[in-house]
Formats: sequence, structure tokens, C-alpha cells
Amino acid sequence: MRIISGKYKSKRISAPKNLPVRPTTDMAKESLFNILNNLYYFDNISVLDLFAGTGNISYEFASRGTETIYAVDAHFACIKFINQTSKELDMDITSYKSDVYKFLEKTPLKTDVIFADPPYDFEETQFLKIADIIFERNLLNEDGVLIIEHSKHTDLTKHPNHSYDKRYGGNVFSFFEAITTIDEDE
Repeated sequence: MRIISGKYKSKRISAPKNLPVRPTTDMAKESLFNILNNLYYFDNISVLDLFAGTGNISYEFASRGTETIYAVDAHFACIKFINQTSKELDMDITSYKSDVYKFLEKTPLKTDVIFADPPYDFEETQFLKIADIIFERNLLNEDGVLIIEHSKHTDLTKHPNHSYDKRYGGNVFSFFEAITTIDEDE
């Protein structure tokens, strides 16, 4: 994997072969960050990277100037790799070894972008539960976005907070936003 843009542009990062991960492809990551680049100034946002794996998405945000990044993964080897890499590259990434669902149920954190890349073999209900908890607990800042990466065989469009999908080969990024209601009295 490589960092697409920013301070560490073109830097290759090699993860150990024994990590239980499927990193987001460079092509899909570049497309995702082109979308996010039109929505946010990276140095003004906070990010929560769920099922962080190798830290691929966290490193991309950090390279582009994001200073508040939280990475969550249940696997010790993944967290160890993220900590080691972020230290080597002098990136300020706070990592948590935790089950993502338990983390979401308890965390007081609110961020601008939440990115989740769960295993593609999850059931649709497991994907939707991520969105449910995030919106029930109001874990996004105003104008924040949740992005869930999944395969083209998973359909998350029925979730009430679903905004749109972007497809790249077999990868899909589903975007979710808080529903804002307009008060008719105003």
C-alpha cells in the first residue's frame, strides 16, 4: 500500500503478511479522498477509523494534515503495527484495541469523519448496526459523514441515514449523514 497525497506522498508501507486485513486498494482510496477533499479541509477535521487494520486510511488522513485521528481494531497485531508505523512517520494517531461495537457503545468521542472497513463477509445487519449505533449515539459532529466500505454484494441503501454510494470495481463506499429536520415554525 502507498500513501496517495500529502506530506508522505508515494511512501510505500509494507504490512506484515500475518495481519488479518484487506487494505483498501490505492485506486479506491484515491477516489475516496478526491470526494473528501471537496468536502473538508483535512487540517480542520477529526477522524475515527474503525476496523483500522493496517492503518492505511489513518495514514492517508495524517499525511494530508489531519491531526486528530483515532484508529480502532480488535487485533493486537494491527494496533501494534499502527503504533509502530505512526511513530516512525511522526503521525499523531491514537489507537484503541477494542471490539468496534463495544467501542462505539462507550466512546465519548465525536468526530467529523468516521470511516469503517469491516470484513466483507459480515452480514448486512452487522454493517447496518455500525450506522445505527453512530447515529443513535450522535457520534458525528455537525456536517459529519460516516463512510462504510463494503463489497458490491452488500446493500446498505435502506438505512435512513444513507446518502449515496460510490462504486470502484468490487468496492463500494456508502456515505451516511445525520438527518436534519427543518422546523416549520421558522
